[in-house]
Amino acid sequence: MDELLARATRGVDPDAPGAFWHIFFNLLNMLPWAAMFWWSLLFVAVGALLGWWRGRLFEGIAWAWVLGPIGWIVVLLRTRPKPPLRPPPLPR
Repeated sequence: MDELLARATRGVDPDAPGAFWHIFFNLLNMLPWAAMFWWSLLFVAVGALLGWWRGRLFEGIAWAWVLGPIGWIVVLLRTRPKPPLRPPPLPR
């Protein structure tokens, strides 16, 4: 933890008015953005597959995009949409 704090506060004067933002941007620069992009893409693809299987494609994409793998559970726990009620066919 000390190493992470040292890396985040490197070159920052704690008494400066913008110290919070400087530390915040240092922390953002330490994140593995490429890996996060590919994992998010995988989560959305699986969410789309599960949504298609459950008859809710766009809902599966949206839940997976917002919640990641937790969105998969949301899609799986929701019931399938019921077909619209139609009157019986007329006799010929």
